[in-house]
Amino acid sequence: MNAGKSTILLQASHNYQERGMQTLLLTAKLDTRSGPGVISSRIGIDANAFTFREDTDLWSLIQTSHTNNKRACVLVDEAQFLSKEQVWQLAKIADQLGLPVMCYGLRTDFQGKLFPGSAELLAIADDIREIRTICHCGKKATMVIRQSDDGTVIKDGAQIEIGGNDKYISLCRHHWSKAMDEGTPQ
Repeated sequence: MNAGKSTILLQASHNYQERGMQTLLLTAKLDTRSGPGVISSRIGIDANAFTFREDTDLWSLIQTSHTNNKRACVLVDEAQFLSKEQVWQLAKIADQLGLPVMCYGLRTDFQGKLFPGSAELLAIADDIREIRTICHCGKKATMVIRQSDDGTVIKDGAQIEIGGNDKYISLCRHHWSKAMDEGTPQ
């Protein structure tokens, strides 16, 4: 959260487009914070994208799109919501179609557990680059907490609950552990 993942994805897409190359943008259908099929950054830039659900056949979607409109790159936002099968489909896109695939997403949920899509990406990705944000103490934030409307730390619940700064706070592991023990974000 708040590391600029979507900003970097949109910048990468812009760089390809500036050179006359088409990109294919994908985002999770369940994230409609900026509208359905929109990748949006906190700094105010956005772009339309194809959406995927857990059962979307990304191989077919991307192969068809690439056949109809030559694509130079596939960029996936909210990659933590990919299924394990979809991660393998993206690997097949890279390996068999020769298309670069760049995925942007969270590693862990508010309880410190890997998302299934993130776990599979960590296992098979050719390259992994961490995009950093900072905790209120100034250290690298590697964890997120979920909070209620009154600021109380939520320790249990569904792994997926869409939200932004209104629900989630990025913290270093030390402050995350403290917040999970004490029930307050600081």
